[in-house]
Formats: sequence, C-alpha cells, structure tokens
Amino acid sequence: MTKLSVNLNAVAQLRNRRDLPWPSVTGIARVVLDAGAAGITVHPRPDERHIRRSDVYELKALLAKDYPDAEFNIEGYPSEDFLALIADVDPDQVTLVPDDPAQATSDHGWDFVGEQALLTSVVQRLKTPSRRVSLFCDPDAGERGIAAAKVTGADRVELYTGPYGACFNDLAEARVELETLAETARAARAAGLGLNAGHDLTLANLPAFVAAVEGIDEVSIGHGITADALLFGFAEAVRRYIAVLR
Repeated sequence: MTKLSVNLNAVAQLRNRRDLPWPSVTGIARVVLDAGAAGITVHPRPDERHIRRSDVYELKALLAKDYPDAEFNIEGYPSEDFLALIADVDPDQVTLVPDDPAQATSDHGWDFVGEQALLTSVVQRLKTPSRRVSLFCDPDAGERGIAAAKVTGADRVELYTGPYGACFNDLAEARVELETLAETARAARAAGLGLNAGHDLTLANLPAFVAAVEGIDEVSIGHGITADALLFGFAEAVRRYIAVLR
C-alpha cells in the first residue's frame, strides 16, 4: 500500500500568524500519526515562514520518544545550513528540492542532467544505511531525466504532481497529465528508483492518480489534507486519505 506522510507546513504557517503556540505542530503530528499516517514531512525554509528549526527538533524528539516506527521526511534545498540541520537531526528521508528561498512553494523539479554533479555530491553526503534520499522530479522528466537521476545515487524520486492538481476543472487535461506522470513513473521503476509523489493532491484527485500511476511508495500531502481537516478534523481527514490509498 502507498504510505501517507502528512506535511505540517500549513499547520505551522497558521500558527505563525499570531505570537501564540497553537495550533501546535507537534500536537497535530501526534493526531495524524495516531490516525494512521506513516510519517511526517516538513520543509523548513530559511525565513521560517512556516516550519521553524525549533519545530524540526521538537518533531524529532516526539517521533523518537513516542512514534519510533514513524518516518521523518525533511525537504529542502541543499544549502550548507540545510545539510548541517540534516546531519544534526538525522531524519529517515531527505527530499531535495531546487527551490529558490523566495518561492512560495515548490513548483518544479530538478534539472537532473544539468545539475547532476551537484546532486551526486549532495546525495553522497546525505546517504547513510538508515537514511534514503529522494529528488523532486518534474512530471515530464522522462527516461533521460530519470537515467540522470539514477546516476546521482538517489534512492527515490518524488513526482511533482502540481500540474495534475491544477486540472481540477479540466478532466481531459488531467488525463494528459496522468499519462505523463505514469510514463515517468514507469521509467523510474525500470531504473530501480523508488517513487514518492506530492503537491496539490486531494481527496478528489488522488483516486485517479493512484489508479493511473503504479508503484507509488509514498505520497506527501499537506495543503489538501489541512483544508479537509477544517471540515472533518485532522484524524478523520487522515483516515479518508488512507482509505483512498488502500
């Protein structure tokens, strides 16, 4: 079954609107893990506009103490500050994204061919026997891009599903985007890479995605599940996403 990792950035961003400790990032992490989520994802940015460095350490402590089987996934651009944080926190998975610090959210994957030297160097710094490395991947990376990603030594790629998520009112275009994602997923599996996916996946579009794109190991969902939590509560939202993944 495809695992669900809940991205808590939106929870942190809501908290940061006020100088108050709620909603609690660790408190919501506990709720979603108790409801069946396989792990937690965070993307700490340099300006700490949502997840703060302190959140990263508090989540690590929570998982180590009360949820030792849950997976901690940290996303980010491989700056020296980010790499130092990873060395200190030692998460289960690192997802490298090519974001400029000023970006509102991740909106494209790596140029695996053009950035192959950088990525190879960083992946070798990050990989350990207990930690995997995933690379954010454009939906149309295709066989050439996947071959270059494989050379870096990464364990997985994470399919950027934003263009598919943007097709919520255009079923014909959604089918085109799904076939593009499926083609890249097939190339990744053939190359021996694991597959993650994330961005703008929702209860409405996730069923078609998991039906069309085979072999997804994990989805990381934040904005959509947080929006649904406003209606259903976080625990019920998590249960509904897991039901789709099953």
